[in-house]
Amino acid sequence: MLRRLRILPSFESVRPILAKMNRIAATSLMLGTITLATSTLGTNLLAGDADWPQWRGPARDGKAADQSLLQTWPEGGPELKWTFSTAGRGYSSTTIVDGKLFSMGSDEQNCYAICIDAKSGKSIWQVPISRAGTGDDYNTGWGGGPRSTPTVDGDQVFVMSDVGVVSALRRQDGRKLWSVDLVADYGGEIPKWGYSESALIDGDRVVVTPGRSNFMIALDRRTGKLLWQSKGVDSVAHYVSAMKGSIGDVDYYVTAGSIGVVAFDCQSGEKLFGNELSGNKVATIPTPLILGDHIYHTSDYGAGNVLLKLTPAGDGINAEQIYHLDGKSMMNHHGGVVAVDGTIYGLTKASGGVWMAQDIESGDTLWQEKLRPNTSGSICFADGCLYCYNDKDGTVVLLEPNKDRWSPLGKLTIPRETDLPRGSGAIWAHPVVADQTLFIRDQNLIFAFDIAR
Repeated sequence: MLRRLRILPSFESVRPILAKMNRIAATSLMLGTITLATSTLGTNLLAGDADWPQWRGPARDGKAADQSLLQTWPEGGPELKWTFSTAGRGYSSTTIVDGKLFSMGSDEQNCYAICIDAKSGKSIWQVPISRAGTGDDYNTGWGGGPRSTPTVDGDQVFVMSDVGVVSALRRQDGRKLWSVDLVADYGGEIPKWGYSESALIDGDRVVVTPGRSNFMIALDRRTGKLLWQSKGVDSVAHYVSAMKGSIGDVDYYVTAGSIGVVAFDCQSGEKLFGNELSGNKVATIPTPLILGDHIYHTSDYGAGNVLLKLTPAGDGINAEQIYHLDGKSMMNHHGGVVAVDGTIYGLTKASGGVWMAQDIESGDTLWQEKLRPNTSGSICFADGCLYCYNDKDGTVVLLEPNKDRWSPLGKLTIPRETDLPRGSGAIWAHPVVADQTLFIRDQNLIFAFDIAR
C-alpha cells in the first residue's frame, strides 16, 4: 500500500501573491513589463501580467498568468480574432510577450523564427536561423520542421532548430546575436525525431541539452560561450525541456530522457539524482513537474509515471520514489500534463488514448474520458479552467478541473486544418493563453480566439 504524503506548496499556491507584487511593481515603475523571478523558474523573464514568455507558460508548468477569462463558451466556441497562415511547417508552439507573438517554422530551405502582432495577426519579422531539417537528419515521417518553442527574456529571443542550432535573437527585429550548433560544436546527436527542447533561461545562462557526453550545457546569454556543463551522463538527448528547482541550499536542473528523470547540480554539474522508470527508449517527451519538494514525471511507450520526494542529503539531494505506475495510469505521449489542486490532468496513451485525472498523492486514476477520433492531445490551464486541444479533429474543449468526472464547459473547432503534409503526424502544437486570448496552431496556421470575460 502506498504511504500518504503531503505535497508542499508549489508555484501555484503563491501565484496570487506574485501577481499582486507584479502589479504593484509595474505601477510604481510606470513600465509595461515587470521582472518575474522564482526559484522554480530560475530566470529573469521580463513579462507583463498576462504574458506567456516561454514553453508551457511563466513557470513552465502549463499554467497561464492570472487573467479574467470566459468560464463557459457559447455554442460554436469563442469569437475568432484573426488567422495567421504563413507560420510554416513545424510543431512549435507560441510565446506571447508585450503584445508580440513568437514562434518558429520552416520551408524547403530554412528553419526560421517569426514575430507577429498578437493583437492583429500581422507579420513583424521573419529570420532564418538554420537550414531546414530533412529526412537525412532525422525521421520526418511524422512531419518535419521545428519542434521547439522560443523563450523570450528581456531584449532577447532564444530559439532552437530541429537540427540543433541554438540562436539568440534581438527581440525588436530578430537580428541574430549569436548561434551555436549542438552537433558540430558540442558533439550532440540529433534525436530520432529532431531536436525539440525549448531553452531554459537561468540568469545569464541558456540551458540546453545536446546529448552524449555533453549531455546538458549552459551558454552565456550574451555571447553563446560555454559557462557550465553536466557531468556523469553520456546519453542521447530525447525531447524534454529542462526545469530548475532547489532543495535546501542546492539548486538543480532536472530533465528526462531514455535514462528517465535526471538532475544536475547547477554549480558543479555533477549528477544529483536519477530515476529511470518514467523514461523509455523510443521517445521521452513531457516536461517534469516540480511540486514543492516532489517531482512528477510521465512518458509513453509503457513507461507510465513516477512521483519522487526530494530531501537534502549533505551537499546533494536524495530522491525517494513514492510510486511508479503504468498500465491504465497516466502515460503521456507529448501533450503534457498540469497539476491543479492535487490532481494531474492530461491525456494518457493507455486505453487507446483517453483524457484522465490522477490523484497526485496516491497515484489513483480518478476518471478517464474517450473522445474519438482523437488519440492524443495537449493541455494548459488558465483562470480556473483546462484547455484540452485534440490531435485529430482540431477541437479544443474547455474543461472544469473536476476530480470526480469529465466536466466540459464549451468546445470550439479550428476553422480549417493545414494543407501542409503532416505524414503520420497530427495536431501537436500546445495551446497557449495570454492577454485574454487563446492561441492555437496547426502547422502554418495560427488562430487567435477572444476568451476575455
